[in-house]
Amino acid sequence: MNGWWLAGAGLGAAATAAWGVYDPDSPLYGRVIHRGSSPDGAGDIAAPPTVYLTFDDGPNPAATDKILETLSVADAPATFFVVGSHVRRFPETARRIAGAGHELGNHTDTHVKLHVRGPGRISRELRACHAAIQQITGQPVRSFRAPHGYRSPFVGPAARRLGYAVFGWSFGVWDTAQPGAEEIRRRVRTKLRPGSIVLLHDGDGYNPLGDRRQTAEALPGIIRDARDAGYVLRPTAELLPR
Repeated sequence: MNGWWLAGAGLGAAATAAWGVYDPDSPLYGRVIHRGSSPDGAGDIAAPPTVYLTFDDGPNPAATDKILETLSVADAPATFFVVGSHVRRFPETARRIAGAGHELGNHTDTHVKLHVRGPGRISRELRACHAAIQQITGQPVRSFRAPHGYRSPFVGPAARRLGYAVFGWSFGVWDTAQPGAEEIRRRVRTKLRPGSIVLLHDGDGYNPLGDRRQTAEALPGIIRDARDAGYVLRPTAELLPR
């Protein structure tokens, strides 16, 4: 009986650890921001529902520049969780993100899977990306998102030492599979809920020249659909701890 109990306890512990590693919104290894607030209906007129656009794995001029143009025309904010090595490769694009007033967040220096790295490597990844963003754009870095959302007990402390809030997301739409711009748009429209933090991609974490043009082509329709449904696009900066 004790053997079965111990085996069950071990499986339970393993399942809990896996939840902490692979669920991008799990609080097991520290607080994660994965959703904004929803309107509470207080007062005569309820606040409009919000949505937050985020883009991972850039910068990548082929997609990022078009995304920035769309955001400018639509007067819409976004957060770009950038890879440090890509920032150094495409500094002008990184500067355009900052110059347009969008938030740049840390997405590690080489898009390494952090859950299989030790504390030293994790710290170096975050610090190198942090330095690249600050030195090239001059913008302070306040937020972090782990590649694939994978974390370990070492990730939260490394992020906190740099003063970061850790972000997950409410939903992604697998735009990296390149299902077509209209399909990307449809998936976002179908999943959108008040307070959603939407995960999209303007780059490829492993290939600085990866093709993310379908996401860029889908963005005007995504913004239009959200606004037609009554949503207000807001910056993730408003979700940062005060």
